[in-house]
Amino acid sequence: MHRRHLEGWSRREFLGLTLAGTAGLLGLKPALLAAELPLPETTTLRLARNDFDLCLAPQYVAEQLLRDEGFTDVRYIKKDGVVWHELILGSGEADISMALAPTAIIRLDAGDPIVFLGGGHIGCFELLGSERVRSLRDLKGKTVAVFDLQLGPGSFIYSMAAYVGLSYEDINWVMYSPAESLQLLAAGKIDAFLVFPPAQQELRAKRVGHVHTVVDGTLDKPWSQYFCCIIAGNREFVRKHPVATKRAVRAILKGADLCGREPERAAQLLMSKGYTNSYEILLQALKEIPYDKWREYNPEDTVRFYALRLHESGMIKSTPQKIIAEGTDWRFWNELKQELQG
Repeated sequence: MHRRHLEGWSRREFLGLTLAGTAGLLGLKPALLAAELPLPETTTLRLARNDFDLCLAPQYVAEQLLRDEGFTDVRYIKKDGVVWHELILGSGEADISMALAPTAIIRLDAGDPIVFLGGGHIGCFELLGSERVRSLRDLKGKTVAVFDLQLGPGSFIYSMAAYVGLSYEDINWVMYSPAESLQLLAAGKIDAFLVFPPAQQELRAKRVGHVHTVVDGTLDKPWSQYFCCIIAGNREFVRKHPVATKRAVRAILKGADLCGREPERAAQLLMSKGYTNSYEILLQALKEIPYDKWREYNPEDTVRFYALRLHESGMIKSTPQKIIAEGTDWRFWNELKQELQG
């Protein structure tokens, strides 16, 4: 840890400043939130955690905000190995979590009790390619590395391939870890793989040769027009605890505002929680992702867009209309967009 960034800060002082600063950004006072009625139906909240990407950063920095919402027992559920947060949510081990939009749609189509509650942020992924891949259509007949054929990066690549008319069978899929994929891509032994932050910032810092960005989810249309990450809940938790659900979503959205508007503060908080060991890389990633632009996008458009792509590719059986009808609940999102106008 870079001690100079945390020098002179106790954990209590730091968390207090984080909470006060976030509330100030939104024109809210912590005391008002604590006194607001009705109180949550449960004071325990479980959220997913992984340490290999920053897609979930808003819910990590929201821990103190969640406590201010009335959750006295906030737990971050972490599994050994690479276990995607959508699985933890679908199994009921987590109650609320940010989730990768296409992955969550695949799990919902498979029968997992997941319900989409609102948008998270855009722009968390990049598709990296070799000299042989300059566009999405160049993926045809090429070798693409993923470390799960159903979850995470694979779900985004299926969607992108379908958008340009390619099918699952048009691509040669191989399974490697992210670290192995980078080495193979730099050596010209695979043609593409997809990364989440802070991996792409680390790659730039290392100046890996013969690797370039094919699709940037933050800048390139249509991907930049949709949420890559959305807020979702376990269906049973949402049904039993609507007040707790709204309060949890509110805290996560305020966490997104903190990441976007005060990345230095968010980076310091993440460092204090042990989510990374490089402040500079972490700060760069937080600055590049437009976390606080969630008000500008429609989560239902995101679900429709990715569900259509996945349906076209044969990865899901459900139509977009069915996914939206059976797997979304926007009432909390609609209320909070008005409340947190910002």
